[in-house]
Amino acid sequence: MRVLVFQHVAAEHPGSFRDLMRADGVIWDAVELDEGAAIPPLDGYAALMVFGGPMDVWQEQEHPWLAAEKQAIRQWIASGRPYLGVCLGHQLLADALGGKVGLMAKPEVGVTEVSLTPEGRASPLFQGLGETFPTLQWHGAAVLELPDGAKTLAQNAHCPIQALQVGARAFGIQYHVELTEATVPEWGAITEYRCALEAITGPDGQKVLEAATREKMPVFRAAAGTLYRNFRATWG
Repeated sequence: MRVLVFQHVAAEHPGSFRDLMRADGVIWDAVELDEGAAIPPLDGYAALMVFGGPMDVWQEQEHPWLAAEKQAIRQWIASGRPYLGVCLGHQLLADALGGKVGLMAKPEVGVTEVSLTPEGRASPLFQGLGETFPTLQWHGAAVLELPDGAKTLAQNAHCPIQALQVGARAFGIQYHVELTEATVPEWGAITEYRCALEAITGPDGQKVLEAATREKMPVFRAAAGTLYRNFRATWG
């Protein structure tokens, strides 16, 4: 079983999903798009996972590979195969299919709670998870309008579209479920991420966020395992 992974910066990778896939006997092929890697033929992959990055979906002039990535996402979704997008991958799913993504009035960075909608409680992706749960957020853009036919699975007051579903097997989540103990320290070294964090929290924000994620790491790990198994069950 092989999974195709789109990455946009070295520090944003499958994270804790790597151990889960390894234990499951799943092989993943990572394509580092920001480093000029070409998208391979899509045949032969059971699922596509698309992770975060410091760029925005509309920056095709600065990052021309975004156009090819969106086309690959459209082709993948049209095939009906399983898709999981996280943060930028969530936004790319919406944008590629005709939804609207834009800057938020204020970035959402930190450990915040998200609640499932009725559609989210019924979705296969969130089975076994509570109706409200803590998440790691680190984004300045958001999905503002859903693509045609999509539904909102999770929300909070700051970002009304925290998760979405298209068809039976394509999902996007704005928050980060894949984090490990190394995630926040590594992301703090990325200029765009650090600036967004400190704009909200001040210069001590990195230290505060690292402490907050350490406290919740057992909860995050358990949620990642549940969500991964739910997504894995859609592969057929």
